[in-house]
Amino acid sequence: MKINIHVTFLPHTDPEASLAFYRDTLGFEVRNDVGYEDMRWITVGDPQQPDTAIVLTPPAVDPGLTDDERRVIGELIAKGSYATIVLATDELDELFARVEASGADIVQEPMEQDWGVRDFAFRDPAGNTARVQQLPA
Repeated sequence: MKINIHVTFLPHTDPEASLAFYRDTLGFEVRNDVGYEDMRWITVGDPQQPDTAIVLTPPAVDPGLTDDERRVIGELIAKGSYATIVLATDELDELFARVEASGADIVQEPMEQDWGVRDFAFRDPAGNTARVQQLPA
């Protein structure tokens, strides 16, 4: 049996800022951009991985959530504690330079971790935490 990661979801608080960041800074292609009333879902992905995607989604739109739950989710997103994604690249320093130049909130500059991975971390325009690991040569 083979199991692939097909889609993951990250909340956005500003669809245009998230779209610009994931498309222009990270170089992902836009695969879908769907709006409904005042909400917008944007699907992006690496052109070299057509079967894997990230859906940038409006947060807390589930009609079963209370106003209090929506407020808590908003607070967690703002703290960078709601969603995390780990990416990998063969050009860590080059990608770090692009992310830094974009004005993203850098959480950790590139460094060797005790567990043997070289990585850096940042927060995307919504506040989601992203870590980027260096792929092995």
